[in-house]
Amino acid sequence: MPITRPTCSWKVLVLGLAVGLGLGAVTMGLDSVGAAQQGATRMAAKASTVYDFTLNDIDGKPVSLSQYRGKVVMLVNTASFCGNTPQYADLEKMYETYKDKGFEILAFPANNFGQQEPGSNEEIKGFCLTKYSVGFPLFSKISVKGGDKHPLYRYLTEQSPFPGEVEWNFQKYLVDRTGNVVARYHHGTKPLAQEIVKDVERFLAKS
Repeated sequence: MPITRPTCSWKVLVLGLAVGLGLGAVTMGLDSVGAAQQGATRMAAKASTVYDFTLNDIDGKPVSLSQYRGKVVMLVNTASFCGNTPQYADLEKMYETYKDKGFEILAFPANNFGQQEPGSNEEIKGFCLTKYSVGFPLFSKISVKGGDKHPLYRYLTEQSPFPGEVEWNFQKYLVDRTGNVVARYHHGTKPLAQEIVKDVERFLAKS
């Protein structure tokens, strides 16, 4: 009588096990991403002002935005290789003009649009200092859009009075002396545009 061989060989079993483990790893990865997104959403939902967030500066040191309490602050997502990158020059002019009156600009490099901020934090810092002599605070690179969006930008785009996704590099948010978002400006609007200057001066005049 001929011997009947098993229909499932050890190779098939090994392949099945590998596939199973691979799918398990993918599922765990997706679960981790989902958990991170949920955590960021919860953090943004709990925030009442921008002062509730802490981010790393360009050198990796944690900075609580509460240290800017009492100042008028402009938040800008930046990039080094964008058509809007020359706005750094006007941002610096604005900073130098109004910083002694209680004005700050906080720059958040992001690589979300056209891969126009591919460098490391060290490279970004070197570029900003060498090319534009930036004196206002630079922060570590973050994401301002998508599944890995930083909690600060979840707050700005989902919880603030000006909801809606960031559209491109150099979109600007203005924050008053109490930490409330009071204006949002298109990425193509230059920092020294009349509408921005007028708002900055108006909120600086408020105690």
